[in-house]
Amino acid sequence: MNNSGVITNTANMVDIDRLSKYTGGLNALVAQGGGQRGIFTAGVLDAFLLSDFDPFHRFYGTSAGALNLSAYLCRQKGIGRSFILDLTTSAEFFHLFSYIRRKQYLGLDWALEKICDYPYRLDIDMGRRVLGSRQAYAAVTDASRLIDCYLPMLAEDWKQVLTATCAIPRLYEHEVNFPHGSYIDGGVSASIPVQEAWRQGARCIVVIRTEGDEVPIPEPLVSKPSDAEWYRDPLNLVQDHWQQKLTQWKGEWNDFFNDRIQRSKQQKQILASLNGGRWLFGADDIYRLSHLLGDGFDSSLMDMLMVHYQTYSLTRDFLHTPPDDCFIVQIKPSQPLLSSSLMSSREELLHDYQLGLDAGFRCVETFDQCGITQLEGYFNLK
Repeated sequence: MNNSGVITNTANMVDIDRLSKYTGGLNALVAQGGGQRGIFTAGVLDAFLLSDFDPFHRFYGTSAGALNLSAYLCRQKGIGRSFILDLTTSAEFFHLFSYIRRKQYLGLDWALEKICDYPYRLDIDMGRRVLGSRQAYAAVTDASRLIDCYLPMLAEDWKQVLTATCAIPRLYEHEVNFPHGSYIDGGVSASIPVQEAWRQGARCIVVIRTEGDEVPIPEPLVSKPSDAEWYRDPLNLVQDHWQQKLTQWKGEWNDFFNDRIQRSKQQKQILASLNGGRWLFGADDIYRLSHLLGDGFDSSLMDMLMVHYQTYSLTRDFLHTPPDDCFIVQIKPSQPLLSSSLMSSREELLHDYQLGLDAGFRCVETFDQCGITQLEGYFNLK
């Protein structure tokens, strides 16, 4: 029984008849992170806005995915595109050699202030009206336990929440503190928060991805628990099942990272390998940046990378073999995006934005064939 389908900028591989059986309950929209690769997500969501397409009851985003969902809910076409194209390409947001020489950290606070001001003016009040009684969450990672948590996206502390979901360790200066805890980048523990959408009752889940499965990742070093319902728990709580194998697990991860580090040393230029990764730049480039800054590849960074790779592998399994009671539609590029997590050119970003637009319109057509385009009242607010 295949309860999943894929929509790209060039093709539609969804069983319409089967999908239509799942659209009568709770529908969720999930947006992956990916730094500047989020320009693809911006294109998808702008296509949704141009088509008055909003059949969703729940929204879940990580990092750039959460930023793009905020723009979508605020009904401001082009805001997500501008955030990435105008602001994240500015030296005030990130400049590699300033970061290396003076530890000029990622300018998230500057960018969020700019997006609220002229000429952008992100309209959070409109976003709250559009959201209404529905729910929107940004994925963050508990800094001490490294488990996934989900914070309301458009509450009074919305700016702090968006900062937290984007707070990449080693690039952003510090953890983001709330009365209920301290958090870092959601991509560490939940780069695609699709399991949370399912756990909260969504049975038709649209997932916007900024990469395909061509990106290699190591297989899980520890097998999934035999319990078929493992995905009912937050991802990192699954590790409770693995405590007896923890020593072996860390030993194997040490071998894996040492191999990556040795390979990275054989490359001549750091800039040649800074082409992004699912989270930050990939294990070898995190090591190299830490080395340039005089930092060690310490155990805390090792633990974050270990959690990321393990949870991402479990998530990929979930996307391809979802539970029988839900249907997952993945929207993703038909080929690897030209843009990177950081330091992409405007030409690369504009190219990937267009791919997102094309994929978004294909998704709208697919749901139109199921007879569903929007929830009554959410586009035409009185």
